[in-house]
Amino acid sequence: HHGLSRLPQPRRRQRDGQSLGRPVIETERLLLRPHIADDFQDCRAMWQDPTVVKHISGKPSTEAEAWLRFLGYFGRWQIMGYGLFALIEKSSGQFIGEVGFSDFGRGLGRDFDPFHEAAWVLAAAGHGKGYALEAMTAAQEWLDAKFSPEKTVCIINPENTPSINLAKKLGFRPTGEAVYNENTVRLFERPRPEQAEVR
Repeated sequence: HHGLSRLPQPRRRQRDGQSLGRPVIETERLLLRPHIADDFQDCRAMWQDPTVVKHISGKPSTEAEAWLRFLGYFGRWQIMGYGLFALIEKSSGQFIGEVGFSDFGRGLGRDFDPFHEAAWVLAAAGHGKGYALEAMTAAQEWLDAKFSPEKTVCIINPENTPSINLAKKLGFRPTGEAVYNENTVRLFERPRPEQAEVR
């Protein structure tokens, strides 16, 4: 996978408790930062909320599933140098979701698997405020500046209209459908911005 070809450099000195390779991004209303151990309770609660997982897994996470997912957030940054950010609402200090990029190893083929996959999920408290667009716009700008990938990709449940609309606002275009975990998903891709402008 593409992530393993870019193994991180030997760890640099820590500053303010953050590895220099683990970025923090600030937007008008949000803080995007890699997860910390204290996020687990909020993260687990989000993934156990039926309204949150309705169009993702379809069923709330068990304790074990939530814990393994949480550990994976740390591993992605360590191994690939990118990953999912915890999303913090600046006004309240509250954890309200996760956005970013990953290599989920989905086995969806050469037009999908080698590319950074965008992902976003918001706790119910963060719904309907435009947070996902604000956060993903910042995450995309960070990824483009750091890696300049040829394209990024994502998959969305065809019934998840809010996420499909968000993907289009972020510059993604539909490329077809596939079956993943016995469910039909819609595939999207977003060309590198300068390529998107040349038509």
